[in-house]
Amino acid sequence: MSRIGKQPIALPPKVKVDLKGRTVLVEGPKGKLTLELPARTALKVEGNEVVLSRNGDDAEARALHGLSRALVNNMVKGVSEGFVKKLEIHGVGFRAAVEGATVTMNLGYAHPVVYEVPESVKVTVEDNTKLTIEGPDKQKVGLVASELRSFYPPEPYKGKGVRYAGERIIRKEGKKVQ
Repeated sequence: MSRIGKQPIALPPKVKVDLKGRTVLVEGPKGKLTLELPARTALKVEGNEVVLSRNGDDAEARALHGLSRALVNNMVKGVSEGFVKKLEIHGVGFRAAVEGATVTMNLGYAHPVVYEVPESVKVTVEDNTKLTIEGPDKQKVGLVASELRSFYPPEPYKGKGVRYAGERIIRKEGKKVQ
């Protein structure tokens, strides 16, 4: 069996998991998430645990078994605790601001960069240079963080740009003047 797929998922208090056909509904204090279960996998709720099983023993069934267990586990963790990504903006005059569901970043271009945030994700800015992205859906939080970073990825000469908190940028030496 899949080492990941056979592990049961413990349900924290205030988290409900329902199965309607092949659709898994997970509801908790941070929100609601849905997932269409991959073919050849089945889900059972046993007390305060969720157990996934598979049909067949070929490579595809084993892979889908582990994948579906990881996706359901991320959903349960997301609606109970949530996911967080942090970004830092480095550079003179580089800053960000949030108004409603819009992030506006000044990154040295002739125009400000405007980004619409999806509805289940929340973005906050501290000190004009530190962004915090939060939400129950791990995939959406990571996608928003990577899209915001892609507007000005850190460059290797001066280190300017948008980077993940704690990301280490390998710096290059500039040209030598003789």
